[in-house]
Amino acid sequence: MKTQTKILLVVSVLIITLIGVGAAKFDESQTVPNARPLTNRSFERTPARLERGKYLVEAVLACNHCHTPVDWTKHDPPIPAGMELAGIDLGTIDIGHLVMPNLTPDPDTGAGKWTDDMLSRAIREGIGHDGRALYPLMPYRLFRLLSDEDVASVVVYLRSLPPARNPLPKTQLTSSVQSRTQNKPQPITEPVLAPDLSTPVKRGAYLVNIIGCAECHTPEDEKGQTIASMRFGGGLVFEGPWGKVASANLTPDSSGIPYYNQALFIRTLRTGYVGSREINPIMPWWIFRNMTDEDLTSIFAYLQTLPPVNHRVDNSVPPTKCPLDGAMHGGGNGNLKH
Repeated sequence: MKTQTKILLVVSVLIITLIGVGAAKFDESQTVPNARPLTNRSFERTPARLERGKYLVEAVLACNHCHTPVDWTKHDPPIPAGMELAGIDLGTIDIGHLVMPNLTPDPDTGAGKWTDDMLSRAIREGIGHDGRALYPLMPYRLFRLLSDEDVASVVVYLRSLPPARNPLPKTQLTSSVQSRTQNKPQPITEPVLAPDLSTPVKRGAYLVNIIGCAECHTPEDEKGQTIASMRFGGGLVFEGPWGKVASANLTPDSSGIPYYNQALFIRTLRTGYVGSREINPIMPWWIFRNMTDEDLTSIFAYLQTLPPVNHRVDNSVPPTKCPLDGAMHGGGNGNLKH
């Protein structure tokens, strides 16, 4: 579990900047100010929803990246048999004791007793089945963009998983972290209609936004704040059992990926290699490889529309201080302060 703790702790830094942590534990009697009441709605189980939900969970939303214990030291991290989405205990870290819950329908240790609306509210609104605010490592602020039909499909698929018994403790955030977390969830009170997927670029925009590519591929300044002018410019550093690696510049700038064409982009996400160079598994290519050619093509089309960001990131050379984002990453000293 220590390995998983390090991994998710690094990822959590991308989601929320912590500014001081108290020692007291979360009081479960706290309520979320903006939580909407649960309803008794349920989603009809249809073959179309089952198929769509499987695709979203296993290829697009990267749920296995956080809810399945995988071996991150492997180029192609294997999913242990019977443990898909069975949850992970990350242990005690500086924000408290963090647990990624078991999403399988096991009635005692998983989501078997959760209602459809509990699952839907957790996915898009950040409220757990027990009424607490979820720590924003769960990217509900991205999943808010999921259409009503897509979230119904995700719930239907989760219901279809084989139950996996995996007893886990409850998340216990420190009081200061929990107090900041309590106000983040916002209710969804209006229908979320299907997005406009009429062009590859529009389809790609929907996928990139719900995946959250900008979360990992946008650098932060020395205060941990996202540098908006460098969106998708890469350089955010991940350190763990996979080594130390910085995210790539995805923009069409000469320092980014202008040499990618559609075929190379798809091959890279299918194999985890750019030519003979390995893509680190912290980049979930091993999940995204399950996308259709149409969706990968659309993502590439959208990335081609991004404003160029001049920011050199090169993991093949030793890290040096970058004057643009203040981080230590390969190629950092080759960047010039604007």
